[in-house]
Amino acid sequence: MNPAAADTGGVAPRAHGWRWAPAWILTYVALWPAPGYAEGVLVLGALAAIVHLAMSRFRGGTKLLSNPAWALTSVLFFAYWTPELVSAIDAIDPARALREAAVDLRYLPFLWLVAAAVAEPRGRRITFGGLAVIIAIWTIDALLQAATGTSPLFAGIDGIKHAISGHGMCTPQELASLDRLSGVLGPCNLKLGPVLASLSPFVLFAGGRRLGTVGWLLAAAGVGVVLVLAGSRASWITFAVALALSGWRLLGWKKLAAVFVFGAIAVGVLSTSVPQVRERIARTTHVLAADVEGVDSALSGRARIWSAAACMVREHPLNGVGARGFREAFPHCDPAPGEVAAWGGGPALHAHQIVLEVLSETGIFGLLMWLAGVALSWRAWRFADEQARERARPAMWALAATIFPLNTHLAFYSTFWGGLTLLLAALYAGSLLARE
Repeated sequence: MNPAAADTGGVAPRAHGWRWAPAWILTYVALWPAPGYAEGVLVLGALAAIVHLAMSRFRGGTKLLSNPAWALTSVLFFAYWTPELVSAIDAIDPARALREAAVDLRYLPFLWLVAAAVAEPRGRRITFGGLAVIIAIWTIDALLQAATGTSPLFAGIDGIKHAISGHGMCTPQELASLDRLSGVLGPCNLKLGPVLASLSPFVLFAGGRRLGTVGWLLAAAGVGVVLVLAGSRASWITFAVALALSGWRLLGWKKLAAVFVFGAIAVGVLSTSVPQVRERIARTTHVLAADVEGVDSALSGRARIWSAAACMVREHPLNGVGARGFREAFPHCDPAPGEVAAWGGGPALHAHQIVLEVLSETGIFGLLMWLAGVALSWRAWRFADEQARERARPAMWALAATIFPLNTHLAFYSTFWGGLTLLLAALYAGSLLARE
């Protein structure tokens, strides 16, 4: 008889995790090109998690997650959410800040669902492998767009949208102004670069595990070409961090350095044949100028945004202007009022940098909470054994690359990017602290 079964009266204990959780997570990610449906899956997943937890806790919650995984997942959520709540006390728009905090409570049960999806080997294999497949498909689709001018996946989604509602996913103006690869997300949701860069560790890990160095290089080359053509320079830095984290153990530092040199040469070649790449490279060189205007041009107006963020920090140091309150506070702190901004008309929507976003919207209290979350994540990694670290590496690489502070970022307190970041945090906690 199985010894484990003997210890439980002849009945083998249930495996950790929820059998259907990986499919739910992969459906959520696969539906990102249709944000409304993806959000619906997230909400339904959160509700299902609450119901499942209410029933299963009476039979032992550790059958779903280990106690450390429960704790770390919950702590990471509260490190993200508590600053939102505290920022609402005297926010620029208290009603909106309170509404954002209330709505974001849905993330907590969803994060438990995500952590449970990777709490046992089968779930991790399906979840991590499925994420790698999704990113590989989106990469191939973007390469086809580069070759033919059309993303097959987005064309299919757009056709379905036309059949249902009589109009497409994007307006004619957005289609006409497209100047970069948009891939499956489409011309009206130009986040292909940041998404692929943040999730690239899953496809890099899968390529390296299945085909060794050759598989890792093929994955790196495919994603790298798409990121260059997608035009988001922040995603280039995110991908460089992902390559460094994932490549040094497989290749060693010398070969990894050679990969970066080859990549720089490839970018140079692309810049000679693709006008959009050449324009972004030229704009980046403006940072070498000795004046503020040159730096601001190189950063697409972000120097002006960061100056406004610093003003908000000075005026609201303790708990910020309120989560998602940046746009309301910007006109008061705009260092160049009345001048046309590099991003066009209207106020800046967020700080475009994680530290400044947290400080300006949630203050010193928010930054301390985020740092506490980072410290506890690092402590869990430091005291984990090698087997636990190995199974959590893809999620750790993805999370570290996404929140790398020496970069520009999307809004972490927005629905889309906040959901992506918390998803990675739960995948990390659930896989690192899984009990085999």
